[in-house]
Amino acid sequence: MTGIHHMLVHFPVGFWALAVLLVLVGALGRGRPAEIAQAALLPLLILSLLGALAAIVTGFLVWPWQANLYSPLARNHILMSLWSLGVWAMVAVLVWHAGTAAFTGARRWALVFLALLGGGLFAITGTLGGHLAGAPTAFSKILGALGWNVYTTFYVPGWVLLVLVLIGLGCAVLGVRIGRKAA
Repeated sequence: MTGIHHMLVHFPVGFWALAVLLVLVGALGRGRPAEIAQAALLPLLILSLLGALAAIVTGFLVWPWQANLYSPLARNHILMSLWSLGVWAMVAVLVWHAGTAAFTGARRWALVFLALLGGGLFAITGTLGGHLAGAPTAFSKILGALGWNVYTTFYVPGWVLLVLVLIGLGCAVLGVRIGRKAA
């Protein structure tokens, strides 16, 4: 089962890396390349979410729950994979609900922000998975510089909590403003 998990994780990683590029081209570009990126994003996101679900399910089957819950590294990997899935699901819902309007106005910036956040989260997820597989990466040094020891830390650093609260408040204000304009 370990080999299947290792194989399946490459689908959401590859799809999400491409999705970041498509969001940037679709939101910031112009002309035919932007139109193609906008049209291709939703089918790509649907495939990525299906691949992520398969990867997460097989990941849960690889090791016993006791081992996953005991290891801070495994817990962080699970947490980041679920956060990645959640962020990319939000991107998919935004694109599905708004269509090409997701690439204009304030929605464009929400889409770009979520895509960059999702890209960062799946990079962390992959890095932690690489550590679990015995193949650490140089990206771990960046995480360490930000206050995260991937082998022992099972928390979000305080500065990250502050940023998350500020982002949440900003999103709430933006949502209220957009709602008032639509009404």
